[in-house]
Amino acid sequence: MISTGSRSKFVENYNKQTIMKKFYLSAAALLATTMLSAQAFWTPTTYKGAFPVTDNTPATDWTDTWANFDPENTNYATTTSTLSGDITANQTISGVVYLDGFVHVKNNAVLTIQPGTVIRGKNDPTTPGVLIITRGAKIMAQGTAAQPIVFTSNETVANGRNPGDWGGLVICGYGIINTGGISQAPNVSKIEGFVTTSPDRYYGGTNNADNSGVLSYVRIEFGGVALDPAVQNSEINGLTLAGVGSGTQIDHVQVSFSGDDSFEWFGGAVDSKYLIAYRGTDDDFDCDFGFQGRVQFGLGVKDANISDVALANGESNGFEVDNTAASPYFALPLTKPVFSNMTVVGAKRDGSTTIPGGDKHECAMHIRRNTGIRIFNSLFLGFEKGWRLQQAVTKDNFDAPAASDSVGVVANSNITADIGATYITDGTAVPQTWYHNYSTANNNDTVTTVTQIDFVSGFPASLATKPDFRLKATTTVGTGAAFTHAVFVGGFVGISKTNFTDKMVTVYPNPASDVANLVIDASSTSVITVTVFDVTGKAVSIPVVNHNLALGENTFSINTANLMPGVYFVTINSASGKETVKLAVSK
Repeated sequence: MISTGSRSKFVENYNKQTIMKKFYLSAAALLATTMLSAQAFWTPTTYKGAFPVTDNTPATDWTDTWANFDPENTNYATTTSTLSGDITANQTISGVVYLDGFVHVKNNAVLTIQPGTVIRGKNDPTTPGVLIITRGAKIMAQGTAAQPIVFTSNETVANGRNPGDWGGLVICGYGIINTGGISQAPNVSKIEGFVTTSPDRYYGGTNNADNSGVLSYVRIEFGGVALDPAVQNSEINGLTLAGVGSGTQIDHVQVSFSGDDSFEWFGGAVDSKYLIAYRGTDDDFDCDFGFQGRVQFGLGVKDANISDVALANGESNGFEVDNTAASPYFALPLTKPVFSNMTVVGAKRDGSTTIPGGDKHECAMHIRRNTGIRIFNSLFLGFEKGWRLQQAVTKDNFDAPAASDSVGVVANSNITADIGATYITDGTAVPQTWYHNYSTANNNDTVTTVTQIDFVSGFPASLATKPDFRLKATTTVGTGAAFTHAVFVGGFVGISKTNFTDKMVTVYPNPASDVANLVIDASSTSVITVTVFDVTGKAVSIPVVNHNLALGENTFSINTANLMPGVYFVTINSASGKETVKLAVSK
């Protein structure tokens, strides 16, 4: 977490040179509660991917009943009511509703959507239907498997429905983000795609536990309109989660035929389960600006004939993950969510599908710009390219000490042998040898084929036919999943074991030349050791050994005069855990 407020005069004096990282470390009395809460989110599995070995009952298929894999040919009833303008008081809607233009739920109002409600968005590139939940407001969309809530196009089947027919669902929260286009204390920005700077489109704040309501058993179809086709990144995503906090409930959500990303998280820390990204134009799962939530059980399915061809530099990926958009990408908190049990299927499907010329289908995972994402127990298949880890500054996160908070991880996952280019080099920064060594150390499999994975019916002749990505008993990935990494027992912030509560860590100046200063604002006492590691994991300095941390502000000097220019990791260790912050050295 990060805050740039005036926590102390000391921090204020060095505000321009300071990178601050707030983290929460549990006291002994709270440790058990923290770990139980973290474990309660995860469902430990023996299998990799989003679905178990089937026993031929619907109960093992979490897409059953509520998901729809043929929305192009689904007839919805004619609208009988209209939702438009600003919603400033609590309101409940049901039936078939016409979403007319930009609709903001604001003034801390709650919009309740009854199970079975269908919301049909206005198809107009100038004033498309867009539902925006502003900061402090809530959406309570609690559908059921038998009566899901549907956001869809207002076009008929006869006229044809397409990606980008209408806008999409945008939820803005007070969660922590690492970029501030509107303000920097705290960081607040505006939603990507909107040309206006109206406060109704702002997101970000200081509360990663913020509550924006509930999305459960919800489908979002044919959203993602480009607000200005001539401007890059002016599309709205199917579901935009901007600074959304962990108090929000998100589960059983399907985004289909989105004109941009299916799901995009901008900062915040919301957790999600059971997500489907189906035949979207751009990325299936896109993470930016300090997102630190947890996601388990997700399915992504690409369509060979749908990709981001509208942009010269467009890429349609399974995962696309950034920290910040601007070099040197050092903003904190790092983008470092945790994903587990994902099945992500590229446009080539089982390898038999031909992708048309001029497509923009790219990678199963494009991880770049200093992110520290963690991906476990997942299956990637059917892509033209597998994993692209871009830029040395990103590779540094994956080379960090294995237990450090900011480390990136791809582990216990399969990039099938059917992918032509399994690993994409980034010049000398990320060579092929690195990938192979890393994958061996982290149990990533590039030998297994799609046939050996052996889905029940993952590749029906028509994409409009419901697939079944449950595993057969003969599968090779029915075992091998693991939930022993620290992130599974420590929660999504990666802090599980240390003795402090609510403190600020600051390193300044950053980059440093001869001396860096480490400041820890502690609210409880402990004994700490501070170690500096280089990008290979080698300890290059131990400036603090068994020091009694006092209440309040503690300052330590780190001699960087003899260190070569580059990126280092300053790790604070207590008797029961550790936390790491990145330090750049420049001469």
